Amino acid sequence: MSDGHGWRNRIVGEGEQPASQFIANPNNWRTHPQSQREAMRGALNEVGWVQRVIVNRRTGYLIDGHERVWEALQNGDAAVPFVEVDLDEAEEAYVLATLDPIGAMAAADVAKLDELLREVQSGEAGVQQMLAQLAEDTGITPPDFQPVSIDEQGRLDQKAMVKCPECGHEFVPR
Repeated sequence: MSDGHGWRNRIVGEGEQPASQFIANPNNWRTHPQSQREAMRGALNEVGWVQRVIVNRRTGYLIDGHERVWEALQNGDAAVPFVEVDLDEAEEAYVLATLDPIGAMAAADVAKLDELLREVQSGEAGVQQMLAQLAEDTGITPPDFQPVSIDEQGRLDQKAMVKCPECGHEFVPR
């Protein structure tokens, strides 16, 4: 199958099944630190499924989504949405080696990320920690806030721009 540009559509199915029905890929090279597990669990708790895992029809192995399946196993063998692809073993290895690294190559538009992070609210500690680390890694961590007097708070409530004395980043306080 081709889309007219020479790219084949390798997606051959989709569905939902219990987490215990998936088979981890023996060549999966990704590890999942506790902080990632906590962030993933928090995101699933607060929002739910927004992306399907990927399974290769020929081998039956997961290609993407090992951590999501693991979290679903911990959550009573919950049902996991999946997309099924048809790849030979060499193509499976290729996708396993390149899918996450290609996504990780994207760069951050710091101003847009700063604006986005100001809109995101989370009650999950793992998600809060991940977002704080993301802000710090991209240099948009706001300065440490010090208690202010009532007069100063009134001035800040006017939504004037504030400039960080350390990094020079300007922002409107909440």
